[in-house]
Amino acid sequence: MKIGLGLYREQLTDDNFRFAIQAGATHIVAHLTNYFGGRDPKIYGGRPSDGWGDCSGDHLWSYDDLAALVATVRKAGLELAAIENFSPRFWYDVLLGGPQRDGQIAQLKQLVRDAGRAGVPCIGYNFSIAGVYGWTRGPYARGGAHSVGFGIDEAEIDAPIPDGMVWNMRYRPEMPDAGPVMLSNEDLWQRLQHFLQELVPVAEAAGVVLAAHPDDPPAETIRGTPRLVNRPEKYDRLMDLVPSRSNGLELCLGSLQEMPGGDIYAHVRRFARSGRIGYIHFRNVRGKVPRYVETFVDEGDIDMAEIVRILRDENFQGVMIPDHTPELTCAASWHAGKAFALGYMRALVQNADALGPSRSSATAAAAE
Repeated sequence: MKIGLGLYREQLTDDNFRFAIQAGATHIVAHLTNYFGGRDPKIYGGRPSDGWGDCSGDHLWSYDDLAALVATVRKAGLELAAIENFSPRFWYDVLLGGPQRDGQIAQLKQLVRDAGRAGVPCIGYNFSIAGVYGWTRGPYARGGAHSVGFGIDEAEIDAPIPDGMVWNMRYRPEMPDAGPVMLSNEDLWQRLQHFLQELVPVAEAAGVVLAAHPDDPPAETIRGTPRLVNRPEKYDRLMDLVPSRSNGLELCLGSLQEMPGGDIYAHVRRFARSGRIGYIHFRNVRGKVPRYVETFVDEGDIDMAEIVRILRDENFQGVMIPDHTPELTCAASWHAGKAFALGYMRALVQNADALGPSRSSATAAAAE
């Protein structure tokens, strides 16, 4: 197991690379999308439901862009584990089933080829219309640390998506009198299947894993649109659409725990055994939909040591990164939160062999 750190576009700096190394990370997961018009509420405060986000200035990432990123990260003494999320500007009609779908698929194919040639091993994505929506921020974590919650304060999760927006991000100006997005759950699965059937063979040839993030929040609908992977078994359906190591999972532990549906430890073991995990978001939560809060990594409902035992048992050699972390009360709340999570993760990984057998190992052996 390897430890990494996720950095947003404006965070890809020499200082943050040094911070990552000092905190024990060896890998970077990079977000190149301009999620919030250069202002990221994860850093500067706010919430996705504030409606921030303008990706209209994003250009399709070229081979030169990707090769320069890989070289910059490597020069700092780290490795690039993945790029997380296509900008909605690149594929809004792939998601919406619109007239530009085929042209956008062709561009994504070239992006994947360029990523493989540049040395990017994985691209995370979230096949969602509404994206992350409905969170609120408040003093939900230990000691009143500010964190994310769902179902805690009132949020307009049924508010229609404005025209010209996907994933809370505007890709073009709104057209007057445009109606709300209308589609069924099966419509969305058919669009995903088309995407995977077109992209996975290209990813295989390029040596790239396409890693799907589950829905967060994993509700049945958000903003009047269906959710795709909002139960653990729907990850199995996604993998079965195109059986390939390049059709992988961006395994978010927090999102899995937020979902109804079974034992997270059995699901993690099954997914690790499949060899289809691109990388892992290592975060903890308390509660499930329709009400949960994100916690410090050591205080939620998930026994994170048990997760590491399972990954050790299944010989997982991939990268884990802290995902959202509560903000510690200090002058550098983002860095402090990440440092706490990275230190906890590093201790678990370094002592994986001393943690003893996983509690679920006997059950797993009996099932074989």
